[in-house]
Amino acid sequence: MEDDPFDFESDILLATSPVVAPKRKKKVLGLDDLLVDHYKEKNRVAERESKLAKTKRSYNSDDEEDGRVAKLSKYVDECHEKMTQLGDEDDVSHWGLQVFGKQKTPPSFAFSELSSCSLFRLCVDHEVNSLVELSTESGETFFEGLLTNGWLLKLVSKCGEVEKSIAKWTFHLMLYSSKEVLRNAAVDFWCAILSLKNEDESPSIKIGWLPSYSELNGALETFGFVFHSPTKDSSDIEMLSGDFEGSEAPQNIRTWIKYVAACSHSRNIHCTFTTSEAEELVVVIICLLLDRQLLGFSVELNECMLALVNFFMDDEWRLSCVQVAKSVASSVPKDMNSLRAVECISAVHGPTKLLRSEIAFRILLGCFDKVEDEEEVVRQLTLINLKDKSCDLFKVYIYLVLTENWFLYNPLLEDNQLLNEMWGLFLRNCSCQINITDSRSYAPKVRSKASYLLQGATD
Repeated sequence: MEDDPFDFESDILLATSPVVAPKRKKKVLGLDDLLVDHYKEKNRVAERESKLAKTKRSYNSDDEEDGRVAKLSKYVDECHEKMTQLGDEDDVSHWGLQVFGKQKTPPSFAFSELSSCSLFRLCVDHEVNSLVELSTESGETFFEGLLTNGWLLKLVSKCGEVEKSIAKWTFHLMLYSSKEVLRNAAVDFWCAILSLKNEDESPSIKIGWLPSYSELNGALETFGFVFHSPTKDSSDIEMLSGDFEGSEAPQNIRTWIKYVAACSHSRNIHCTFTTSEAEELVVVIICLLLDRQLLGFSVELNECMLALVNFFMDDEWRLSCVQVAKSVASSVPKDMNSLRAVECISAVHGPTKLLRSEIAFRILLGCFDKVEDEEEVVRQLTLINLKDKSCDLFKVYIYLVLTENWFLYNPLLEDNQLLNEMWGLFLRNCSCQINITDSRSYAPKVRSKASYLLQGATD
């Protein structure tokens, strides 16, 4: 059977049929194509060069940046060092006096004195004593319990009398006991009995013995209290109590302060000291406020100060205020302690404002030789050459703050035109004659303080 020529699925035809490869058309390169290729290559070269240039510039900029940072750091360090030096100069002066030296041995008290009082005999003879079995040996512990629990106050109030031996015993505990609970109970006892009164202001309880000023002064001496010598300034004083053996402030001073305040409040009931003695106590309180060891007693000291000032009648205070101010001015050195002596007084009412102003004036008066009146003091201030590099601006700052307190709390100076004009001139000198770039110690403080006060005066 012959193969069908139209049989396209025949294996012979498939095997013998030639495979014809498709013909490719040749691409003809024109001028436009050559130009495009040229510009593409040119752009690639330009991009490579740009990247290389940027990389090189980044290396250079990093070096320059490092140089600028190093130079700036050097300038900052120099400025910081200079400012630190200036700051150290201003921080050299601090207030603070050491008013306590070495403490003495406190006086002793024999409880046998107490065993002879009628209150003790009453307790011994009472039927309850069969249970308690009081004796001279155990009586002190029993009475201490009565004192701390408040029963002693109730007993003496019931009896209407504090016997001499009980008064002395509680006073001794108040000032010299090593036990805080007994000191506090004793001072509370005394504050209570001093304030007990009838409607007509007469005492409602008889006190057989009242401590005098000599007892209070003797307690201070036992505590090691000493007045500071005004011939030295604070730079010559050892300010830290730890530098002196036995010079720590006694904790018993707290009860002493509270007792003085209680005595001041009860002048109309029990007059325990005179006006001259009260003046000395005001000076003592101000000196205590100058001791940094007693910062924890600031509340008690300020309350005592206010009570002592209120102790005086108005006509008494006018003269006593001057005496107190003179004593403080002669006892306090002319440095930051003088400012502390003024500013520690809380100017809450007329008498305390007058005291603050008077102390500031008396200290100022002692800063200049052969000066005796207010006008001459202010004139001396206006004559200070602030531009002179040898001018002690620390002293000028002291004068500035003292004069501010003198003028601010004395209402009589408000109408004195001459003094106010000279005060304004001094403020303008401090504000304008000290340049802002002045590197002297206390220059910024003097300038800024004067500018502030001058602004307040013009408003």
